[in-house]
Amino acid sequence: MSSRLVVETREIDPVEDLLAYADPSRPLAWLRRGDGIVAVGDAIVETVRIPAGAAALRSAAIARAWRELAQDAEIDDELGLPGSGLVAFGALTFDEDSAADSILVVPALVIGRHHGRTWITRIRSSSASAPATEPQPEAATIAYGPHWAGTVGPGAQSPQGYQDSVRQALERIAAGELSKVVLARDLTGSIPAGSDLRRLVRALSTGYPDTWAFAVDGLIGASPETLVTVQQRTVTARVLAGTIGRGADADADTVASSHLASSTKDLDEHEYAVQSVLASLRPHTRALAASEQPFLLKLPNLFHLATDVEGELADGGSSLDLVGALHPTAAVAGTPTSAAIAAIRELEPFDRGRYAGPVGWVDAAGNGEWAIALRCAQFTPAETDIAVTAYAGAGIVAGSDPESELLETRVKFRPLVDALA
Repeated sequence: MSSRLVVETREIDPVEDLLAYADPSRPLAWLRRGDGIVAVGDAIVETVRIPAGAAALRSAAIARAWRELAQDAEIDDELGLPGSGLVAFGALTFDEDSAADSILVVPALVIGRHHGRTWITRIRSSSASAPATEPQPEAATIAYGPHWAGTVGPGAQSPQGYQDSVRQALERIAAGELSKVVLARDLTGSIPAGSDLRRLVRALSTGYPDTWAFAVDGLIGASPETLVTVQQRTVTARVLAGTIGRGADADADTVASSHLASSTKDLDEHEYAVQSVLASLRPHTRALAASEQPFLLKLPNLFHLATDVEGELADGGSSLDLVGALHPTAAVAGTPTSAAIAAIRELEPFDRGRYAGPVGWVDAAGNGEWAIALRCAQFTPAETDIAVTAYAGAGIVAGSDPESELLETRVKFRPLVDALA
């Protein structure tokens, strides 16, 4: 960097709809229960891209680049709230060998809300002159484009192909090569050129308010799984593994939740995921604790087994450093990690890109909120329309049934497929 970043955050009057400020074609957004941060318009101050082959560990390269960018920044932030001050939106690839880029994006304008307080952050290079008059926030809103619909169908992995891959994974598990592997399948399709992608973000955010709704560099989704959050050195994570679809009525719901809570297969799968997170966090934390038994997380379309983890950051690390230590967890890769990644590369006929990779934001102090990019799709402009690739996966352990795992992926596709329609 030839010049440092200059950052100013100021509190403003409450804003009803943060997404009204986002760029319709390339929104940058991070939302949960109406709070969060959104880039205003399409002006970008800095983009850090780490392509395949550029670094042995792209997460480490991203963390290093962010430290260099943030350390000299001149920050005037009167609020000190999560998401205020200097922030970057990030999306990292699932696999270090992916052809997709891992990316951090620093917008020129960010509008945010946290527990009833709203602010605007202006970010510029010190070599760029400050505007003579600051634009008022309300002047930056963009009217929503017309409603649109998209269609998706089987992609590189057909439903039958997926079940065949599950059977091959079960053979490897029986042979002792690994204990668990998470296998995904894809749906591909398109939406009309010029579609206002904020409509999809809004549908996911309002329909699934307990998830992290995100939009970063064309990756849009609503993830129920927190990878890690860091705020004032407090570290938290939420582990999800073990899933069942919701019932059609209250009685069926009770049966489904009871089945999940007592399923040896799902409890084993969940324990693998919890232990992988604890093992990854221990070197970086102290007073690390997790609940002894998982709880049931109820979403509009399914139940998950969930465990919350909390600790205190022990070293000089940031949320990005913890992202690098944690990813990939057993919840999205498997156990042991190296064997699971090898199996995924052989059994999935596509590059996951950023699906199941870390997505979130980081600030200058290393605080941040990061989820695992699930219930999501990648949107890529094409010649005549916008290409869509959506992903969903399921954890395969001893006792898994190929047809049941396929049905689980259908349930997980539903939030995005419904929103596209």
